[in-house]
Amino acid sequence: MAKLLEVKNLKTQFFTQDGIVHAVNGISYEVNQGETVAIVGESGCGKSVGVMSLIRLIPEPPGKIVDGEVWFDGQDLLKMSEEELRHIRGNRIAMIFQDPMTSLNPVLTIGRQITEALELHLNMSRQESRKRAVELLELVGIPGAASRLDDYPHQFSGGMRQRVMIAMGLSCDPQLLIADEPTTALDVTIQAQIVDLVGRLKQELGMAVIWITHDLGVVAGMADRVLVMYSGFIVEEAPVDTLYAKPRHPYTLGLLRSIPRLDLGRQKRLIPIEGLPPDLLDPPSHCPFAPRCP
Repeated sequence: MAKLLEVKNLKTQFFTQDGIVHAVNGISYEVNQGETVAIVGESGCGKSVGVMSLIRLIPEPPGKIVDGEVWFDGQDLLKMSEEELRHIRGNRIAMIFQDPMTSLNPVLTIGRQITEALELHLNMSRQESRKRAVELLELVGIPGAASRLDDYPHQFSGGMRQRVMIAMGLSCDPQLLIADEPTTALDVTIQAQIVDLVGRLKQELGMAVIWITHDLGVVAGMADRVLVMYSGFIVEEAPVDTLYAKPRHPYTLGLLRSIPRLDLGRQKRLIPIEGLPPDLLDPPSHCPFAPRCP
């Protein structure tokens, strides 16, 4: 597969009154066309900051991308002007956020929020964009799509709001879809539906996906490769089958041991990872997992 995205030595820091928070510490990885790459790790490990840095959504100040390169289709996104990046962000690279209720505008209809991107990036007329918006809502499984175009976000359930976010992300046929924990606020049944939906759309549209999650159980059936992050570092990268069968880093093994499994019975206790992550204000110079390594 051809390389679509290449991240080299990406470092993002936050300058606070207490000191410099080293949120992302020199991560490097690649995403190929049509591939699903999952980035997993516990809360606060730098997953979301890492992907938001790709398309420069880090608020400055206090945040700052201090080093690295992000090559997308032969162009370094970190060296682009804001105007140049605007043609990439939301168009060729789309992002789905964790909580659709805070991502959607509560005073605009769902239809208007979808058509706005179509008119901006694809120069569609209002009539063309509304027709395309209905098609997108149907694509993501919104019942009665045409009649719901003029509804507001609060009139949709949590799962349906996330489907709307996916429709917005797909509106301009992106080459890369970044999904930042899109199932976290949903119940287990709806989570499975959203995972299946994104997997199906990826196959139909041929796009690449970066899926951010803290739950290794979610990625088992959907990812091609998995990156495991800890304390701002990528500590392991492997094809999904290899990672589950033969994890090499003790942190990855600890994550896998903490996943509840039906086949182990009630007698088998989950094994917690003892200790706490290091302080990102004063990161260690050695392996960040060393103090917790069994």
